[in-house]
Order: sequence, then C-alpha cells, then structure tokens
Amino acid sequence: MKLELIIRSNSSDIDFALLRDGRLIELNNESNDNKISVGDIFLAKAGKVLKGLNASFVDVGYAKDGFLHYHDLGAQVQSLNSFLKKVSTGNYKDFTLKNFQFEKDIDKGGTIDKVLKPKQNILVQIVKEPISTKGPRISSELSIAGRYLVLVPFSNRVSVSQKIEDPKEKDRLKKLAKSIKPKGFGLILRTVAKGKKVAELDKDLQNSLQRWVEMCERIPNTNTPSKVLSELNRASSILRDVLNDSFTNIVVDDSDLADEIRDYIEEIDPGKVGMVKDYQGHVPIFEKFGIERQIKAAFGETVSMSKGAYLVIEHTEALHVIDVNSGNRSNKATSQQDTALEVNLIAATEIARQLRLRDMGGIIVVDFIDMNTNENRQKLYEHLKNEMASDRTKHKILPPSKFGLVQITRQRVRPETNINTQEPNPNKNGKVEAPIVLIDKLDVELRKILSNQRKRNEDLFLHVHPFVAAYLKRKMRMQQRKWFVEHKKWIKIIPRDAYMYLQYKFSFKK
Repeated sequence: MKLELIIRSNSSDIDFALLRDGRLIELNNESNDNKISVGDIFLAKAGKVLKGLNASFVDVGYAKDGFLHYHDLGAQVQSLNSFLKKVSTGNYKDFTLKNFQFEKDIDKGGTIDKVLKPKQNILVQIVKEPISTKGPRISSELSIAGRYLVLVPFSNRVSVSQKIEDPKEKDRLKKLAKSIKPKGFGLILRTVAKGKKVAELDKDLQNSLQRWVEMCERIPNTNTPSKVLSELNRASSILRDVLNDSFTNIVVDDSDLADEIRDYIEEIDPGKVGMVKDYQGHVPIFEKFGIERQIKAAFGETVSMSKGAYLVIEHTEALHVIDVNSGNRSNKATSQQDTALEVNLIAATEIARQLRLRDMGGIIVVDFIDMNTNENRQKLYEHLKNEMASDRTKHKILPPSKFGLVQITRQRVRPETNINTQEPNPNKNGKVEAPIVLIDKLDVELRKILSNQRKRNEDLFLHVHPFVAAYLKRKMRMQQRKWFVEHKKWIKIIPRDAYMYLQYKFSFKK
C-alpha cells in the first residue's frame, strides 16, 4: 500500500486529495475565508446562560454564537479562569504553570451559572465547526495536538491511544511520558507514538509548549472575541495525523506552499522531506492524477462498484441512509447467499471509503443485502471494521441486524463534503446540438487562432470533455486528420474530466 497526498492551490482555497494506491480516499478543502476550524482556541465572551440546558452561548466572533455545555467546561475550568485573569493583566509571565496555584475541580453534577457569568471572558476551543444553522460547538477543556502527543493544560493525566493494543508498549510510553511531563500539564500519547524514543517525544512536547507560550503572550493585547491560537493548516494537520512509512509522494502545484510543507516535515520527520515534489506539468494536477474523474464518479447519489453492484446514498435531516444493490451480479452467481456475501463485502469496502471521502457524520444506516447465516453476517461485520480501522474520525459500528441493517455513528466535526456532479442541460429548449455543430464552432475558432502567423510554430492543444475527445478521435483520428490536411498543423486533443459536455478551450500550453 502506498499513500500520496496531491495538493491543488488557487487564489481562494487549497484542495487536498489523499490517494491510496491511486484511489481517492479523502478529499479536503481549506478556504481563505474559513475563520473557524476544529482545534482553534478563542478568547471569547460568555453570553446568555441557559439554566434549563445547563449551558451557555458564547461569542467567538462568528455569526452564530458557540454552544458551551457544563460538561464541556472541564474539571479544571476554575483554574483556567484564574489563570486567564492573571495573564490578561500583562504582568503575569509564568506560563509554565510550575508555580501556579490550582483551584478545586468543579462538581460533575453542578450548574453552569455557578461557574460562568454573562460577559465573562473565557478561553474556549472549537470541537465542532458550524453546521447548517447551528453555531460551533466549543469546550474550555483545552488541548494542543502535536505529532506524537497531545498537550492538555491544567491536567495531571497521562494516557495512551486505545489503538495501541500491546500492553508492554502502552506501559513503555506511559513511563516515557511521565519522565518528560511538565508540571501542570497532562499528556495523551497518540497512535503514531508507537515505537518512538523519548527524544522524539520530548521534541514534539517542546513544540507544543512553545505554541502554548505564544498563545498566552497574545492574550493581554487581544480584544474579545479573537482567535489566540490557530490549528495547523489543513495540509500540515493531515501530514501530522497520517504521515507514515507508507507515504511515497506529496505533490504540490504551488512552489511556496511546497516550501511550507517541506519546512513542516523538516520539524516532524526530516527523513521524508525528499518526498515533497513541485508539480510543473501543463495538465492541471487533479487531471494528471485522475482525481477529477474519481470525484465525479464518487459524489453522485448512485455510486457504481465492481461486478455490477452499486450504492444509493441519501441524506435526511436526522441521518444518512445507504442502500446496497447487487445490480446484474445476481445473474452470474450460482448461490444467492454467495452473491449476497460477495456484494456486501465489496460494498463495505466502498462504504468505508465514502464515509471518509464525503466526511459523513452522525448516524449512518446501511441496508446490506439480506444474509441468512450468522457466519456470513459476522464476516461482513469484521470486514467493515477492518476497512474503517484507518479512519481517523471517531466512529462506532454495530453488528448487522437480522434485517441486514448496520448502524454506524461517526463523529461530525465539520460540514459534510458535497460536490454536485450533475451538469445543466446545454440547451435551454431541451434539445441537444448535433456533434457537427460543435465541430463547426471549433473550426471557426481554429481558423482565427491560426491566422496569427507568429503562433503557427507553437504546439496547439484542444481541451475538451472526454466524450467530445473520443468523438474527435474516432475512426483513426478522423477530425484531427482533417484539421491537419486543412491547416498543415497537428492539433493535440486533451480530454478534461472537469469540463462540461460542450466546454472547450484552445491553448498553446498543454
């Protein structure tokens, strides 16, 4: 298995495509106007306290106030509030918490009005981005994620990721963490810390502590509400979470962004800096790696799979529903149960990919093809769990019911990725132009272009939809040959998956 991260940059945002063996498994976007991201820490102002909900709305500078429940305050919120008051004066410079006097933990069954007052300043962290009409979900239990560990201020806890199952490795990591843990801070060892030495863990810890100090230094001169600590940009956060020995390439079409990524990898894993490559090709980077084609195939309501099977994915306000269909596969098998198991296993693999690709969260109900035996249902359940094991988002899968339904919950921290794969009818009257009409348009524009004698010696490319490209190349490249005979110049045709049916572009660059 090899992993590649393909990064496309333009003036307004950046797109990240994660490929496993050339197959798109994750698609992310980072927009310049995205003011709130999971992990950001804000100096915010408490708003109305809702005793009935035991929660408060908090102004973080977004159109909709954040929602802070009592259970999201964190046991040491009184210590956090006391620390914030001292730091806000500008006179308190000891950000290490070595000599800080901690307050008593709040009562688990307490009420928020005893802890938080309207218009009170408070430090909060985004745990869920604004979705639909709701504002962000926030917490005052702060954490700063690094490559190998998570730094938790005002805590004394040391824990290890549950995905590390070896008890000896867990004990080793705990001992190392306790040996470097600074007073007043807790540590959570991440999955990628497995097998790492104390020097690597300590370097990561010092980077996180430095970010904590820089955040505290901003507080005295910051107006409320304001962001005081930003989560890493999406490229760095993806690399922080998934960079491992399986990575083979990180390809970027922007040289400045490529340099930023090299600098970040130099910090976290210097041996992998060489895998960052600048893309200089003339074909758009997502076209070059077949990503545009995969996006159009993966984001429709119907998703085709191998051997004729397909998924139907529908969304409601409360949940997502996925229906598994065998298609024409049932005509080719000798046993209905063998067919059901085979299609369900294929579907489970694709569903695991779709959940990650679309970043679907909340409740997902999958209607698999009915299977009569417990043995086959167990095989499906284990296969689905294995396929979703690499999903970094928290999730839980229940075994198939007797009706073939599988219920999945997947943490929702940001809006679902939706890409419209439908294209408008090219003609408003509902009639489609004959291909020859498009050829006539191309002929007219081609004559205009080639009338410029200075351009005749340069290579000329025609970018068109793949269907149109196939038409132009039919019958031994008939249309290309006609143009060559007429203009004494070979026009190179480039299929573009991102183009609509009647969209085209002549260019002297590929």
